[in-house]
Amino acid sequence: QVQLVESGGGSVQAGGSLRLSCAASGSIYPFNSVAWFRQAPGKEREGVAAIYIGAGSTNYAGSVKGRFTISRDNAKNTVYLQMNSLKPEDTAMYYCAARVGREGLSVEGYRNWGQGTQVTVSS
Repeated sequence: QVQLVESGGGSVQAGGSLRLSCAASGSIYPFNSVAWFRQAPGKEREGVAAIYIGAGSTNYAGSVKGRFTISRDNAKNTVYLQMNSLKPEDTAMYYCAARVGREGLSVEGYRNWGQGTQVTVSS
């Protein structure tokens, strides 16, 4: 069973950038979409960005559109989340997960969750 491992989190000041990586232990088949989610203390887990691996089509939450970019490197079995213009409200634990189906942002159907990587943005 494929394992997903997140990395790249850290602490930055508002306006800064980070790039998160979600590395799969092998091919993500039969899954065909990968998404990034985040969860802040006391809040529900929310979808941030998703990508349909084959076509490369993407989907973003309104709160990050224009600031975050999701991409994939099929040769490396890795999905990235480039986060620019970070805000304090982006502070959360970020997780990646995979699913069979299109690039939705709800947690439904997503499996093989990674352990998460912490992003902290200070004002």
